[in-house]
Amino acid sequence: MKTTVFFLVAIFASLSMFGQEITGKWNGVLKVPGGQLKLVFNISKSDKGYSSTMDSPDQGAKGIPVTETSFENGILKLGIPSAGIVYVGTLNSKNEIVGDFSQSGQSFVMNLSRGFAESEVVKRPQEPQKPYSYYTEEVTFENKIDKNVLAGTLSLPQKEGKFPVVILITGSGPQNRDEEIFGHKPFLVLADYLTKKGIAVLRFDDRGVGKSTGDFKTATTSDFANDVRAGVAYLQTRKEIDKSKIGLIGHSEGGIIAPIVAANSKDINFIVLLAGTGIRGDQLMLLQKEKLERQMGVSENEIKKGQDIFKGAYDIIVASPATDPMLKSKVNGYLITKLGDKMVDNQIKTLSSQITSPWMVYFLKLDPAVALEKIKCPVLALNGEKDLQVPADVNLEAISKALAKGGNKKGTTKKMPTLNHLFQECETGSLDEYATIEQTFSPTALEEISNWILLQVK
Repeated sequence: MKTTVFFLVAIFASLSMFGQEITGKWNGVLKVPGGQLKLVFNISKSDKGYSSTMDSPDQGAKGIPVTETSFENGILKLGIPSAGIVYVGTLNSKNEIVGDFSQSGQSFVMNLSRGFAESEVVKRPQEPQKPYSYYTEEVTFENKIDKNVLAGTLSLPQKEGKFPVVILITGSGPQNRDEEIFGHKPFLVLADYLTKKGIAVLRFDDRGVGKSTGDFKTATTSDFANDVRAGVAYLQTRKEIDKSKIGLIGHSEGGIIAPIVAANSKDINFIVLLAGTGIRGDQLMLLQKEKLERQMGVSENEIKKGQDIFKGAYDIIVASPATDPMLKSKVNGYLITKLGDKMVDNQIKTLSSQITSPWMVYFLKLDPAVALEKIKCPVLALNGEKDLQVPADVNLEAISKALAKGGNKKGTTKKMPTLNHLFQECETGSLDEYATIEQTFSPTALEEISNWILLQVK
């Protein structure tokens, strides 16, 4: 799945600012070789002192709690000992903070200002440019259950004709129709490639994102599945679409949504899971956290401490009834006992709210195997060998077992060498690489996907 609250907490958990002069919003761009990440710090003051949250717009994350901050004599110091992160900056007469962000001995310039921080233009050679060699149309369709209207783009190989089609399903976090992240537009690249191969593509903005209506914050994976079902119903009204050849391609969380929609459905003829998960949500989040922190150089002792703390919180959530009015209070009380010496009360309260949000509670309890066992149509599951967010081996094995248990003999699983969570060719699979890599989507993966689909729609 895409960058989530939990590893952002591990990376940036204490990036905050103290001092009367610095209350409010500060914007910056963290620049590393070949890449950049926008950060927004929101500073407030209470009787107990200053507290802050951080937003990472490029990663679709908001309200991340922060800790360990000082502001004295115009000098701001921020630190995350567990991740080896330190930020030191000086507030100047222009109301800017000029400083350096350091992690594990490497230092990068990062200045903060009150104004909007512009990222530098980066090279994305795979991004298609207009005019396209095929027909595209702006479309809308309604989720009649929740009454929200989804806006998207339908790409057709030609304006007239009848074509097989796929719906692209985004990963976690608020995503637009291109699944835009770190300057990359993987769904635009994928849609362009498939349409040129003769496959129509529908991709759409998540509810509450871009031109789509609805409330993203209160939605769960189940709600997003209903949005996709609305897309399927819309495609069935289009004369250009072959109704017997409708497929789904889901990335990350979308790789859970696709099986939910396809389970026992006669409308879905094939599905492709890109970095889809096969293990329950709480297990995935713990595994993801461990893999990412180890790659970042966090000590094994700190990793174990974090695993124990979050496992305890997740266990409370998983064991709770579907609607437990006391859940947030229970989790908050637990975290106070575990983190009270490291975080102030309002920061723990923010963290408790995040991990007991409707989406997170649903996701932590969600076992993909339940839907996978019901799927009768062909399935292709691809995971990157170097994916740290949805590790390939354990998830592909779980997907394969679930399909086999359900009697589906039309499942194919494959681990793609050198690819990360975004299906880029990479060195380590770390999040830091996402923006630095010019490639948006591995040509090998694009070919694997299209060749398999073309076999299904013959």
